[in-house]
Amino acid sequence: MLVIVLVTLLFTSVALVAFIEQASNDLLVEARTASAKRLRQEAYSALDVTLATLQSFGQADNGLHSPAEGWGDPLGFAGWTPREGCTAEVTLVDESGKLPLTRVDAATLVNLFDAWQLAPADAQRLADALLGWMRKDYVPASGQPTDYDQMAIPYTAPGRSLRSFSELAAIDYAREVFYDDQGRLNDLGRRFEATFSLYNFTQVNLNAAPPDVFMALGFSDVTQQQRVSEYLAGTGAYVSQGPRWFNSAGDISAVLGSAALPPLAGAQIRALRVNITIREGRAEFRLTAVVAPSGGATIVKSTATSATEAASGNSTTPTSAAPTGPAVAPVTPAARLNSPFTLLEIRENADMSPVPPPAA
Repeated sequence: MLVIVLVTLLFTSVALVAFIEQASNDLLVEARTASAKRLRQEAYSALDVTLATLQSFGQADNGLHSPAEGWGDPLGFAGWTPREGCTAEVTLVDESGKLPLTRVDAATLVNLFDAWQLAPADAQRLADALLGWMRKDYVPASGQPTDYDQMAIPYTAPGRSLRSFSELAAIDYAREVFYDDQGRLNDLGRRFEATFSLYNFTQVNLNAAPPDVFMALGFSDVTQQQRVSEYLAGTGAYVSQGPRWFNSAGDISAVLGSAALPPLAGAQIRALRVNITIREGRAEFRLTAVVAPSGGATIVKSTATSATEAASGNSTTPTSAAPTGPAVAPVTPAARLNSPFTLLEIRENADMSPVPPPAA
């Protein structure tokens, strides 16, 4: 009889421990879900405040040009704070400080690859490979054939701009330049991502352009780039006027000492990436949104394009498809926030964009 009681107690204890462990896990999941919902609400409130601040500056200054205008800390400017116990952090990245990949031509690509110290023949071959993938009627200057039909799973070039940078792994020769032996993106691949944008806009904001963008646009003179850095930072020859920003093409020409600017050179933000992080104790919620002001960037149409159509922004129905990686997760092109900004992309709890490697 005693043995039966002891065995019963043993099984009861084991069942009770298992029940407590399962209940603890369920409670932990529920707690995390509830915490995420609370932090999510704070994140979207912070986004609303950020966009309202940006809109105020855009109306006052005839568009957004640089955080030096005073909107670098939008929450602080608006005097907004999250609820007690939470902290909010906002970082702003000018997506239009990059080159719109859908609008670049062979000369721009070759300029950049030459600056990256690729041999002239290799620079031309890489430009041909990229444009041959993105333009259905592109004729490569290097004359190098593609081998897509010889792959284990044959495919053809889609004839439209990249939807994701992971497509580089499928582009002939580009995968040799931008990936290492283990199939991982190398330094040149990361620099390519940091230099180009997958969104479509008419001009690059030179207030936020890295040195690689200036080199791609033909401004490879170190003296020119130094003058730009000094002008924006208010140092060197411009120390007396303090930090400044370009408001127009005339400002850019005056600093660069170039009367003729390439069509892609501009001084206004066309797309802005807003990174918001809300923390409460050890809990964290991250929100990333890419927004465009009126007349700014648009999502690239996922259809085949010719060189002429790429320049005009028009497109036609694709005739072929190729394997691609996970695409940028945009909302529908017509989606809008409750503000004059157009929402191009939004992600929750995704990794923030990594810091690009420094220019050589």
